[in-house]
Amino acid sequence: MTQPTRFTHREIMVTMSGLVIAMLLAMLDNMIVAPALPTIVGDLHGLNHLAWVTTGYVLASTVATPIWGKLGDLLGRRITFLSSIAIFLVGSALCGMSQNMGELVAFRALQGLGAGGLMVGVMAVLADIVPPRERGRYQGVMMAVMPLAMIGGPLVGGFITDNLNWRWAFYVNLPLGVVALAVCWFVLAKLPRGAGKVRIDWLGAALLSVWITTLVLITTWGGSEYDWASPQILGLAALTAAGLAAFIVVERRAAEPIMPLSVFANRNFVLAGALSLIVGFAMFGGITLLPQFQQYVQGASATNSGLLLMPMMIAAMVVSLVGGQFITRTGHYRILPIIGTVLMTGGLVLFATMDTGTSRFMTGLFMVVLGAGMGCLMQTTMLIAQNSSPVNAVGAATGAATFLRNMGGSLGVSLLSTLYINTLLDSFTSTTGTAVTGANSAAAMTPATLRALPEPIQHAFALGVSDGVQAAFTWGAIAAAAGIVVALFIKHVPLRGFADAPKTETPELQNA
Repeated sequence: MTQPTRFTHREIMVTMSGLVIAMLLAMLDNMIVAPALPTIVGDLHGLNHLAWVTTGYVLASTVATPIWGKLGDLLGRRITFLSSIAIFLVGSALCGMSQNMGELVAFRALQGLGAGGLMVGVMAVLADIVPPRERGRYQGVMMAVMPLAMIGGPLVGGFITDNLNWRWAFYVNLPLGVVALAVCWFVLAKLPRGAGKVRIDWLGAALLSVWITTLVLITTWGGSEYDWASPQILGLAALTAAGLAAFIVVERRAAEPIMPLSVFANRNFVLAGALSLIVGFAMFGGITLLPQFQQYVQGASATNSGLLLMPMMIAAMVVSLVGGQFITRTGHYRILPIIGTVLMTGGLVLFATMDTGTSRFMTGLFMVVLGAGMGCLMQTTMLIAQNSSPVNAVGAATGAATFLRNMGGSLGVSLLSTLYINTLLDSFTSTTGTAVTGANSAAAMTPATLRALPEPIQHAFALGVSDGVQAAFTWGAIAAAAGIVVALFIKHVPLRGFADAPKTETPELQNA
């Protein structure tokens, strides 16, 4: 990419109108699907595959983000951004037509491929048109879509699940996606074109896919489908290690690496990436598991469980807005990751104390704490990563940072969901002395099915869900606590304007 072209305030706002719609599209998908998950996995008899409905999506977007970032550097943001929207829409339509869990997981992966381009595209375009020192001013505009997604998404998802059919949780993306395509086609026309030399590191992309996929399979199957010491898990571990080693070798030698390892030479980038991974771990795990607790234990409907997520999301939005303004006015950001990791750890510890007697009010308070921590971290970690990279690699750096966040999400969902499911089933069996079979098996249990069963069965299943959530969030809190240590090592490096932006890497940048 060439040196970023200066945009006027009006041009920035016009361009951002397209980004806002695309971000709303991606945010709405997560908010709409979350309340529908208990019904979806019950309807398709797929409790054991609960993790993969989210993991398939997140894993695909994880692998795709560095590819989209690199393609944006080479081909230009406009064509890659529009392509990602189109792929996301095709995946959404196919998800709605799924007839079994296998199809749903596969089509969610296709949807995730497009979503990876949406998120990295929004961040990379914003980095192209607004220098880091001024970005907090416009972050507020981007974050303004969050209330609509947070309020509208759960309401729409819950209403669809309760009154229509869960398939419309995916079909609803289509009209908004068409609008996003049309708007972005025009407003992104002013963006600079890519370098024009298209040399995609397909070998690196393939190796990246291999070691990430096998790693997620280990965390999903270990201790459930197979023993941790089984040949299958040990074989996957060996393949993960070999794939990672081969990936590093290939990336060191590639002319246009899919994930330039040079960005990891910057200490602040590495630390911000580690925090992104931890944020993804907590964020995706929380969004996936909390509706389970709310619907099965607290008796909330799908609509209400979606609304009950609002304290976490609104807290994240408000804190992110305030943090963006603080960064813009002062130029300082180091305190935000420290506060964020402390709050996130505290929120997860509080969630680990939930049981069958925890009220919705208390759950809401816990969400505020976790959401405030996420708000301190989500935008700040990306800002640090982008400020630590040369301008001509901002797409690749954004992709790498987003990759780490999504990888954390993939690992978080797979590990925490597997732990949740195993604990739930063990608790249910030990309480009842047997497992409910047939159409009312635990794997086929929906909130509606559970309410039709005898009271002892309802209590046993609710107790199992509570035990599973406690176990999952306990380990989530342990992981988040490591983020406090990481945040303490971040150094303050002045945020640059476009005039300060280095075009290539320098020793000073690498050692910042």
